Amino acid sequence: MPLSHPIFRKIARLAHEQGVDAYVVGGYVRDHYLGRPSTDIDVVVVGSGVALAEALGRELHTKVSIFKTYGTAMLRTRDGVEVEFVGARRESYTHDSRKPQVEAGTLEDDQRRRDFTINALAWSLSEEHFGELVDPFEGMYDLEDGIIRTPCDPDITFSDDPLRMMRAVRFAAQLGFTIEDETFAAIRRNAERIAIVSRERIITELNKIVLSPVPSMGFMLLENAGLLERIFPEMHRLKGVEKRGVHAHKDVFLHTLKVVDNVARRSNDLWLRWAAVLHDIGKPQTKVYDPKVGWTFHGHEVVGSKMVPHLFRTLKLPMNEHIKFVQKLVFLHLRPIILSEDLVTDSAVRRLLFEAGDDVEQLMMLCEADITSGIDSKVQRYLKNFELVRCKMKDLEERDRIRNFQPPITGEIVMQTYGIPPCQMIGEIKERIKNAILDGEIPNEYEAAYALMERLAAERGLTKKE
Repeated sequence: MPLSHPIFRKIARLAHEQGVDAYVVGGYVRDHYLGRPSTDIDVVVVGSGVALAEALGRELHTKVSIFKTYGTAMLRTRDGVEVEFVGARRESYTHDSRKPQVEAGTLEDDQRRRDFTINALAWSLSEEHFGELVDPFEGMYDLEDGIIRTPCDPDITFSDDPLRMMRAVRFAAQLGFTIEDETFAAIRRNAERIAIVSRERIITELNKIVLSPVPSMGFMLLENAGLLERIFPEMHRLKGVEKRGVHAHKDVFLHTLKVVDNVARRSNDLWLRWAAVLHDIGKPQTKVYDPKVGWTFHGHEVVGSKMVPHLFRTLKLPMNEHIKFVQKLVFLHLRPIILSEDLVTDSAVRRLLFEAGDDVEQLMMLCEADITSGIDSKVQRYLKNFELVRCKMKDLEERDRIRNFQPPITGEIVMQTYGIPPCQMIGEIKERIKNAILDGEIPNEYEAAYALMERLAAERGLTKKE
């Protein structure tokens, strides 16, 4: 029974007492038919949604949050269900804003203003028709067929609120649905309207696309609709293949999509997925043609890592520790591949462990996802070599405790031992000790590091203070 939660009977009774009709509408209804869990309930009231919310709040002894500007009210039940109430309304828009002018309307007016037919489904909460489906735009057929379609003229739908174009792509990616042909054509026609939508609203939808089961589906739709070049031009510029003579490079855009999908199969970590999105973002700036070897992208990992903070600011991603994580993985993403191609030395693996720190597992996952060759034997060879790198890392980590290590000798120890103020020489001694540990010249132990400090200090004419 779709309305088995006791909250629905309470709302139905209170609506009857107030003489208004109430309906559950939108995502909760859609997700029920899709078999997806949902705890967010939207209730449309043909009358005052705020009054009905207040009555329910009194009965449940819970706080009601009222948003007068939007004519909505929200409360949360003790078992974590969030219910939002709004009066049925019709909307109209001006060309330069996605904020509607609102006036009271019928249920069908309210369903007509919804973005897609699958989000316009409603269940009646009247005592006489409790639980009956109200579906004037045949959303159930679209739900069964896996179709994203607007209830009304899609040009009007997307011109009125251009964020709906992003939502169309997001729902298609999340649900594995197809955007109906005329609806998609309208997105292409209205793509430039995305400029009036705030970056904050866009990144909310983009993050949901990145977190979808197959992110490439969403990014390909954004590209084909003409939206990607407007909201994320750096990724759009990855697209295409340039040929000179017998030399051609791979399409970096398509390669990136494969890498993101590979990561998505193994991890739901949003920031690891973003690292996959951005891992080759520096390639367009570093592309050079060499007649002897073809196209090269030397240093693209360095350029790409330097682009990350700017991209986070532009896209309105959070400016916090996630930047450092993504930046680190973009910078290091070639290192395990290089190790797997060469003789795996202890020194190189120690340095990788030191630089990757606690993020080494995510780095290895990204690097394994980065192997997208169509030649299966090549893929298997790389993955086998990665296993050798992993084994070497485990052995060295257990033996040398390198991950996130700090050299045993600090600057304070050097200054106190030799009675010198802060200076460049101290940094040189610390760096030499760190490299000696990473290169395996000395063990990662205080006594060995202290002895090396004494030798280095003597070479520089330092004497211990009395």
